Amino acid sequence: MKDWIINLIKSVILILILFSTVLFGTNAFGNQDNMNSEDIRALINEAKEAWIAQDADALAQMFTPDGEIVVPGKKWQGQAEIREEITHFAQQYSDVKIDIQRIIVENNQAAVEWYYEDTHKATGHRNKADDVIFVDFKDGLISRWREYFDTETPV
Repeated sequence: MKDWIINLIKSVILILILFSTVLFGTNAFGNQDNMNSEDIRALINEAKEAWIAQDADALAQMFTPDGEIVVPGKKWQGQAEIREEITHFAQQYSDVKIDIQRIIVENNQAAVEWYYEDTHKATGHRNKADDVIFVDFKDGLISRWREYFDTETPV
């Protein structure tokens, strides 16, 4: 009877661990893929600097091989496509300025709020936007970069 009770207790503990994993999105045994908050913040700052420098190679290398950037109306997937689109962007825009307002980190995710400006080379028009970006990380790299920007009410 003792073995039966011990097995029942083990089963209940296992069910509770699995339930907490599903309910709270965490791995009770520890997730080796989790990046720490400092590493996430550093990678976001590196991405900011790559955007400012319009360094397509540096930015593309910060993404997983199947990583993606999603902005309103567009999606670029994979390092090659990200590199190509950033190169195309750099041909059309200059004088990029980004000021990070805040970064909120949880597990392998971050929410970034930043103020963004660039100049359209052909027209000289200065674009300005408040931008919120949700970033997912995997294996120390960015797996998804999803932007929501507001060009109507930037301060």
